[in-house]
Amino acid sequence: MADTTTVLVVDDEPAFRDGLELALRREGFRVHTASTGLEALDLFELVGPDIVLLDVMLPGMSGLDVCRRIRSRSPVPIIMVSAKSEEIDAVVGLEVGADDYVSKPYRFRELVARMRSVLRRAAERREETAGASGVLEVGPLRLDRGRHELWRDGELLVLPLKEFELLAELMERAGTVVTRQELLDHVWGYDYVGDGKTLDVHVKRLRARIEVDPGEPTLITTIRGLGYKLVPPD
Repeated sequence: MADTTTVLVVDDEPAFRDGLELALRREGFRVHTASTGLEALDLFELVGPDIVLLDVMLPGMSGLDVCRRIRSRSPVPIIMVSAKSEEIDAVVGLEVGADDYVSKPYRFRELVARMRSVLRRAAERREETAGASGVLEVGPLRLDRGRHELWRDGELLVLPLKEFELLAELMERAGTVVTRQELLDHVWGYDYVGDGKTLDVHVKRLRARIEVDPGEPTLITTIRGLGYKLVPPD
């Protein structure tokens, strides 16, 4: 995988950025680097990376804003990297569309393992999307996997890739409980190395898009201690 993979490293610390570039090149990755958010966005359009390693703290435009901008136009895997370790930073990173989050300092081998994991999941999703053309309908929701479209009461909703796949998984098993582990395995992959907060964040974002009142959800219900269930309307 590495010898055909282009990585965009975005970090404003020269020593860290240069060291990571050297280490990744030794692993066989093609590497481009940027030190600011605007430079990162320009490079993203120019080189079309397969994965982005994005620092949270950048001068001018923050890494979170860069993540939002990239995610609005592409499902490319993004791993947020930060010296901060507070849980809130990880949650916000996931909320704006990151696939994973690592805190400095970290072990280089762990970072590479996470990179390969999210790249593998992205490849599996592309294969599944290419081969899936079914239409799912539950209550007000109509999901077309082939067209990657979701309609609610006739209104087209735009969903990021993971939220789309999460909803498809729940719709396929509407009326039954889908465990947290099943959702992580089927949507994020059996080799996912993150934690369950990722799932909770995406469920919260999905509810905000499809529920009439996200604070009192009636479509996606939480089954405490087990997982989630999509409840078809009576």
